[in-house]
Amino acid sequence: MQAPAAELALRFDNSFVRALPADPEPKNYRRQVLGACYSRVDPTPVSNPALLAWSGELAQRLGLPADPQTDPDLAARLAQVFAGVEQLPGMAPFAACYGGHQFGNWADQLGDGRAISLGEVLGEGGQRWELQLKGAGPTPYSRMGDGRAVLRSSVREFLCSEAMHHLGVPTTRALSLVTTGDAVVRDMFYDGHPRPEPGAIVCRVAPSFLRFGNFELFAARDDRATLARLADYAIETHFPALASAHAAGDPQRYARWFVEIAERTAEMIAHWMRVGFVHGVMNTDNMSILGLTIDYGPYGWIDDYDPDWTPNTTDASTRRYRFGNQPRIAAWNLLRMAAALRPLIGDEAPLQAGMDAYAAALDRHTLTSFAAKLGLAELRTDEDAEDPRSGLWLVDELLTQLATTSTDMTLFYRALADLPLAEDCDDESLLAPLLPAYYEDLRPRARAETLAWLRALTAKVRGEGHDPAQRRARMNAANPKYVLRNYLAQQAIERAEAGDQDMLHELQAVLRAPYDEQPGREHLAAKRPDWAKHRPGCSMLSCSS
Repeated sequence: MQAPAAELALRFDNSFVRALPADPEPKNYRRQVLGACYSRVDPTPVSNPALLAWSGELAQRLGLPADPQTDPDLAARLAQVFAGVEQLPGMAPFAACYGGHQFGNWADQLGDGRAISLGEVLGEGGQRWELQLKGAGPTPYSRMGDGRAVLRSSVREFLCSEAMHHLGVPTTRALSLVTTGDAVVRDMFYDGHPRPEPGAIVCRVAPSFLRFGNFELFAARDDRATLARLADYAIETHFPALASAHAAGDPQRYARWFVEIAERTAEMIAHWMRVGFVHGVMNTDNMSILGLTIDYGPYGWIDDYDPDWTPNTTDASTRRYRFGNQPRIAAWNLLRMAAALRPLIGDEAPLQAGMDAYAAALDRHTLTSFAAKLGLAELRTDEDAEDPRSGLWLVDELLTQLATTSTDMTLFYRALADLPLAEDCDDESLLAPLLPAYYEDLRPRARAETLAWLRALTAKVRGEGHDPAQRRARMNAANPKYVLRNYLAQQAIERAEAGDQDMLHELQAVLRAPYDEQPGREHLAAKRPDWAKHRPGCSMLSCSS
């Protein structure tokens, strides 16, 4: 028995398809699409969808039930809807047309090759949410792909989207994870060994999935009319304050918009660096104009701090998208976005203002993050970075030390809140809170350098005279105890593939409160075990889904 339609009543207001030019070809086959922002396409039905995971808090914001698993009929109905088998009234499915630079090279038309947006819902407070199914079948942009996704990548996307949200990182969300009952053949490491894997579909949710590549494609095609129409739509729908300040066609509208995009991008990147997240594939088609983390593919979390680490096997030779290079790559991508907007602005100076705004915002957010992580009042750019009494020296020296010792980033920063601050503290007591963060014993030189740094930090903290309890609370709100460690995600995937969803649900629950102690769940905050250091799925991943 199906749940009544009233229980799934959603307020659809599909502005994207209403306001922008559509592909006139109704048939779903691979092709170049010109002069259009999207193609209308329906999801391809699957054989036996089942609801595996659900984000109740997000569901309520959309106007959906918080806990459908208590009602088998409702859960079955939602599985049908969010597998693309059943369409609700008001849905208008489409796949977006865009291009992008991939690994530094222009790739021309890309588009939603395995993502189909169902439409835009007006949820709680009138907030606009686009619902997008990843793995719902082929589209005109699928090229040689089948438009499907496998369970392992879908589990990773579902868990990470929600984990990042609760960490306070700007991100798209994940509403549901549905298994399809169908097998999908993938060659996980592109090594000539394809195998069938369980299929799955994630419903991704964001105010918009517009990305730099949407605008790059029309600029590259010299289609200024569509470029302007798309830019005006984006500004009027998602940046209303700019829309009211500047009329369509005014170069200042687009110049100020670029500044806003740059500043939002800077904030997102600073958060990535704060929590140790590595996106893995920062192509321009994976960069949101809203400054949201999108497209969770071969991402990873820093275990032992290494600014040169990348989780993406495709990037193994050049490490273009390595952890420490993410701020520079974001700037490079913004330059590509600036080039796309140049036809609407006509002058480079306003675009340079946007790049300057990115650099300034990145510095500001980074210093704010480090001040909170170290428990300091503030960090200032006018400090002398060579002076051990300055906050900038503390940051620079710490990053140098972390990069030369095998140190778990998450555990190290979390432990800093437990440092004894007394001036007469002995060496052993000072080091004791940090010892669980090291993957190997500290060598004499590293031990001496670490102690010198700790004494400089505690001296500065004492000099600032903050209330210890308030300082600790501020630090623990900036340094998570729980992150989606690669080996934990892989364990959840393997169990889910075997039919056991308990770890998936346990991780989902733990990651809703990543800054809380959560007694009894400490095993999910432990550093990477030795067996996971080089295990597939725990260290390196591919773009295969």
